[in-house]
Amino acid sequence: MSTKEPELITFGCRLNTYESEVMRGHARNAGMEDAIIFNTCAVTKEAERQARQAIRKARREHPDKKIIVTGCSAQIAPDMYSEMPEVDQIIGNDLKLKPETWGVRHNDKVLVNDIMEVKETAGHLVQGVEGAFEDRSRAFLQVQNGCDHRCTFCIIPYGRGPSRSVPIGVIAEQVRSLVEQGYNEIVFTGVDVTSYGPDLPGSPTLGQMIRRVLALVPELPRLRLSSLDPVEIDDDLWRLIAEEPRLMPHLHLSLQAGDDMILKRMKRRHLRADAIEMCRRAKEYRPDMAFGADIIAGFPTETDEMFQNTLQTVEDCDLTFLHIFPYSEREGTPAARIPDQVPVKVRKERAATLRKLGDKQLDKFLKNNMNKRMQAVVEKGNMARAENFALIRLDQDATPGSLVTVQTGTVENGALTGQIIAH
Repeated sequence: MSTKEPELITFGCRLNTYESEVMRGHARNAGMEDAIIFNTCAVTKEAERQARQAIRKARREHPDKKIIVTGCSAQIAPDMYSEMPEVDQIIGNDLKLKPETWGVRHNDKVLVNDIMEVKETAGHLVQGVEGAFEDRSRAFLQVQNGCDHRCTFCIIPYGRGPSRSVPIGVIAEQVRSLVEQGYNEIVFTGVDVTSYGPDLPGSPTLGQMIRRVLALVPELPRLRLSSLDPVEIDDDLWRLIAEEPRLMPHLHLSLQAGDDMILKRMKRRHLRADAIEMCRRAKEYRPDMAFGADIIAGFPTETDEMFQNTLQTVEDCDLTFLHIFPYSEREGTPAARIPDQVPVKVRKERAATLRKLGDKQLDKFLKNNMNKRMQAVVEKGNMARAENFALIRLDQDATPGSLVTVQTGTVENGALTGQIIAH
């Protein structure tokens, strides 16, 4: 087995970050240290443009290396990459995670299956990957893949296929392995995490899976969840939010908008009131709960009044960590065919307004966390994240991934100052 590492260039979501580490292991084991693998994203046209630009640059700088393109964009638009002379091979989203795909000489340039026919679960273990995730501060673990919903703006189901879940026993095994490797915090991630379970025997819910995994791996200190749908939190997950200290008080919502008409035109499953009630209930159970959210600015037909409703929802839900995206037309989605498209300039202006509000919300959140004692996981550069995801700038060196007790001070440059009082 080669000890050299193939180069992975990853675009897009945390799930891609996780899957890149799976591929790194497969490619390394197959002796493909001279490969450059691009794990692409298809959420926006800009993400695809950046991937193509990076591929061309890689070919100029490394004329002798094999360039492989995979990920959602490669799954959805394989022809676009096969027409690029810089690309040696295109691999689909399900094949990229199979060890037998790597290190075999394939006659076909394009290896892409019909993702809608994929039925197997998404469980893949990252073993012995030193420093694989964010300098060992936390590990991302894929518990679900694919999506059965059809939001009108989203192309991702066509890149990821139908929803499928990793069995609870496999997840517990992976969590135990990562804890043994030294990770103190694990993030459960997927395309539509709250849809976990119906495809498995007994149809466990997300909350039931988490409760079982935490019982099976009592040595796991901290568990964090990635993006959740506001109306799909099951009763067991609500009980965990209320009672389980190892589940971090930080939820990231797949909100997308705060106006009911826009939410209906997006084919979302929640309304504005649902999001507000969910945040109110979570805060009632855990007063230290913090919220993040994905929001799209300038969706087709969005008026100034509708946009104001989204701004108000940010405040009504007391959202802190905002991921803002100006709406981007995706060919093949219903939203791209809506005649009343918001001008690009207006989309960008609204996104900037949302980001400004997000900065204000973050500053308020950090000030509310001054002069407190908090447990935090250390990141690189002597930064750390508290349980509620507050960013803390530490006063001394500490090992990335370690847990420290911190006395917070004031707010400086978007972070809390913090004095380590216990390791």
